[in-house]
This record gives sequence, C-alpha cells and structure tokens, in this order.
Amino acid sequence: MSEFDATIEWRRPEGAAFVDGRYSRAHVWRFDGGAAIAASSSPHSVPLPFSVAENVDPEEALVAALSSCHMLFFLSLAAKRGFVVDRYRDAARGTMARNAQGRMAMTKVILTPHVEYAGSSPDRATEELLHHHAHELCYIANSVTAEVETRLAHRERAA
Repeated sequence: MSEFDATIEWRRPEGAAFVDGRYSRAHVWRFDGGAAIAASSSPHSVPLPFSVAENVDPEEALVAALSSCHMLFFLSLAAKRGFVVDRYRDAARGTMARNAQGRMAMTKVILTPHVEYAGSSPDRATEELLHHHAHELCYIANSVTAEVETRLAHRERAA
C-alpha cells in the first residue's frame, strides 16, 4: 500500500463577506516534494472574478493526471520493448456532463497521444497495444468512473 499527500490551502480574502458567495476561489496545492500549484475553481463552475482562469482547476488536474499516468506507463512499456521515445505529447480533453445518476461528473476523457521515436518505431498495431496496456496499468484510470479513450494521431512515416 502507498499513501500520497497534498495540502490544500485557501484563505478568505480580507474584507470578503463570504456568505454572499462573492469571494475568491484561488487557493494553493502543496506537495511533499515542495511544488506549489496555484489552483482555483473553474470559470465554468464559478464565474470570474471569483475564479482565476490562469490557475489549475480540479477538472483540468483530473484530465492531466489521467494523461500523465497513461504517458508514464506507455514510456515504460515502450522502453521495455526497445523503442526509444524522443517526444510524447497529449492534448487530452475531459468532458463534464450529467452522469447516469443525474449528477455533474467527468464522464469522458479522450487522450490523443502523439509519440515521436528515435530509430525504429512500432507499427500501428503495436503502438495501439502499448497504449492499451498503459491504460490497463494506469492507477488513475483504474480509479475513475469516466470513460477513458485513447485516440492515436495519424502518424506519417519518414521516407
């Protein structure tokens, strides 16, 4: 068993009445390695100026966590198969909608990884298999109820 810690800190802005709902949702996420991330509610949930559009919101963080976890397992699997990855980029997108119980939830996350290799690269079927295995191993994907789909970008072969 492993445990993971995060400290979330919010402070009521001086002069904010709070009970009227007109307060900043800006806060900080702190992690054990020393990283501090400026966070906020999403402007989709709480309108500006009470949200901070530049800060990471929990919904974005969930999408990023899914993408990051998938990538880390993919890199490990590719290395074990002898494929040298030079670059991995994923423009992941999460969709919030009503779930079967009628509650707002992250109902779908689409990963669209684009991988560049040095030397030999896997054929399409092998790359799809590597992504499939990465998805099965990803702790975060195994923890959420949202559908997680991987859509490989079209890859052109060098001549």
